[in-house]
Amino acid sequence: MSPVIRIEAVSKRYGAVAAVDDISLDIRENEFLALLGASGCGKTTLLRLMAGFEQPDRGRVLIGGEDMTLSAPYARPVNMMFQSYALFPHMTVAGNVAFGLKQDNISGDVLKARVNEALLAVELDRLGDRRPDQLSGGQRQRVALARCLAKRPRVLLLDEPMAALDKHLRERTQLELMALRKRLGITFVLVTHDQGEAMAMADRVAIMESGRILQIGAPRDLYERPASQRVARFFGDMNIWPVTAGATPGTLFVADLGLEARVASGSFLNGGPLTGAVALRPERIAISRTTESETGQGVQGTVAEVVFLGTASTYFVKVPAGGTVRVVVQNSDATSVFAQGDSVHLSWSATALTAIEP
Repeated sequence: MSPVIRIEAVSKRYGAVAAVDDISLDIRENEFLALLGASGCGKTTLLRLMAGFEQPDRGRVLIGGEDMTLSAPYARPVNMMFQSYALFPHMTVAGNVAFGLKQDNISGDVLKARVNEALLAVELDRLGDRRPDQLSGGQRQRVALARCLAKRPRVLLLDEPMAALDKHLRERTQLELMALRKRLGITFVLVTHDQGEAMAMADRVAIMESGRILQIGAPRDLYERPASQRVARFFGDMNIWPVTAGATPGTLFVADLGLEARVASGSFLNGGPLTGAVALRPERIAISRTTESETGQGVQGTVAEVVFLGTASTYFVKVPAGGTVRVVVQNSDATSVFAQGDSVHLSWSATALTAIEP
């Protein structure tokens, strides 16, 4: 199946800054793609290039197989929902939703039906006569979404639409968007800096930095198999330590931990040059008060800091070699609780370690 949007070697510069640097990307029909990265990485610029609010310096943007690089936003089968929502304060909810349709010369019963359909989709069909200042933040967000849906776009572009919502409303809205996308069969492209949001919602995630895509794939693939240290550091919490080749084949020497570690993935020449690191997710580490290790890999340490997070606690454990290990433990029972200054033993399996490039 041909992609609904194809980005071909697109670049966009603002002076000396490359906001988008030679990106090629296919976005599939009916998928939910998240563009994830820190502020200034180029994700919003890439979204605006898809929408037609910016034009690339080089490359092409194809939508539905048609070259729309120079097409105006209104000529593209996409709609963009902005972070600010951009609602008209003097119009009712229904008036805001109808605005874009009227610009397309839709009127009468067809207009009313499309507005009602869009409001029903976001569960605001009883609030059509209200004005934006009479709504909650979450309701205003859904009005902006309904205004986009009313035009029945082939692709819906979302520029951090949940950034202003509180935690509980954001989680509920995430579920609503996922259900809505499946029900309507629309391709969603979401810009976000929230890795949890990207993991929860997207079929695929493109991690961006300095105008480039570092890695793209399913959330689980990125989480389990980051392609580089930059991806590993950004996508989920990760312990990362530089390594040299171990004295035993198939091992790496981790100076920060003062031990040779067995790594399930990859092979390493005995005594040969090695660049890179090993990565270990904090939740893959077992912490106990004993010195026994079922895996045979472990290290003693002292709890330097404890961060209580409700359902889980994060422990920062200092080891004799000088390194610090971050450990996440679910607060399921009293035996899993440790205090600052406690002597503990950390252990993990070989499959928990991942060798990654610089």
